[in-house]
Amino acid sequence: MSEDPWLTIIGVGEDGPDGLSTASRAALESAEIIMGPPRHLALLPYATATRIAWPVPFSEGIERLLDLRGRRVAVLASGDPFWFGAGTVLATRLSVGEWRALPGRSTFSLAAAQLGWGLETTICLGLHAAPLSRLRPHLSPGQRIIALLRDGQAVRDLAAYLRMQGFGTSALTVMQALGGPAQAVIRALADTLPDRDFGHPVCVAIHVAGDGASLPLASGRDDTWFDHDGQITKRPIRALTLSALAPRAGQHLWDIGGGSGSVAIEWLMSDPSLRATSIEPRPDRADRIAANAARLGMDRLHVVTGHAPAVLRDLDRPDAVFIGGGLSDPLLDWLGTHLPPGTRIVANAVTLESEAMLTQTHIRLGGDLLRIEMAVATPIGSRRGWKASYPITQWSHVL
Repeated sequence: MSEDPWLTIIGVGEDGPDGLSTASRAALESAEIIMGPPRHLALLPYATATRIAWPVPFSEGIERLLDLRGRRVAVLASGDPFWFGAGTVLATRLSVGEWRALPGRSTFSLAAAQLGWGLETTICLGLHAAPLSRLRPHLSPGQRIIALLRDGQAVRDLAAYLRMQGFGTSALTVMQALGGPAQAVIRALADTLPDRDFGHPVCVAIHVAGDGASLPLASGRDDTWFDHDGQITKRPIRALTLSALAPRAGQHLWDIGGGSGSVAIEWLMSDPSLRATSIEPRPDRADRIAANAARLGMDRLHVVTGHAPAVLRDLDRPDAVFIGGGLSDPLLDWLGTHLPPGTRIVANAVTLESEAMLTQTHIRLGGDLLRIEMAVATPIGSRRGWKASYPITQWSHVL
């Protein structure tokens, strides 16, 4: 990093200049231009530099900032700019030597100090620009969550969402303007949130309670979590499939023939750094996949409507591929010739024809071939017996 970058990203708290470090004060005093949201600019009455209010939407301000390249500029952001903040977005548009960051105290740190919660065991979410359904995987009795919200109305929306999911007895701590002179803390249950206005900036701490259904942490969630028309990789097979796909942090999955999206969604649930693209030829199923993902808090799933391999050409290359539908020799050949070495491929077959295809592919390319046969106990008159499911043939291979 250069010794004298043109841009300094400064984290500001609700206490304004009183909470700034010596380095942050010096950066503001030497800046020609200070750019930030009006609320943050108003916290710094002593600054003499030219002030530019960051426009709404946020994206419009980025180009205006880049036009100032070469001037001495300070950008104001809330608390820690790299924890659900503006810093992450700005850094992706700049070279390393162009900027430096002077973070302040994050809202999460202030909230944890208010509550006496250990941040290492608390889920921290930025919901100010994300749907409330991002909470869904974390809703389990006893879980502690701190969530940033966009405005006061979002507090009421959050309480309603928790009630709808069966967690209305969760204890909420609504914290406004933490760390500043206007700080306010309101405690209530989601079921009994008071009929009042809530100010901005605001975050809510949630101590989850209630009898709503909690998503299991292990792969192979019950089929009832997914809306489907019968085209779904069933729970036990899904668990074995995810095991064969072997998700690793930061990796990308292609789920070809997505059906309900269950495999791609469970892949994403393994780690927040994972990415997935679900490819589904039927528009109604593609819509269902997107709805399932959004409802379960995995709205980062990318859904593509179209036939493989034609639609695969322009997609970001995967680290793993699951073929749950549309298995064909041309598809297998395309994957083998277009994907880089080390890509993991897992394919499931139910019909004799698709099983024969995987058998021949196994002979030709190697890998592992697994036959999965399952039966469940069902009533036979006054007694019980085993009802067998169709056997599944699974081929897994590393290119």
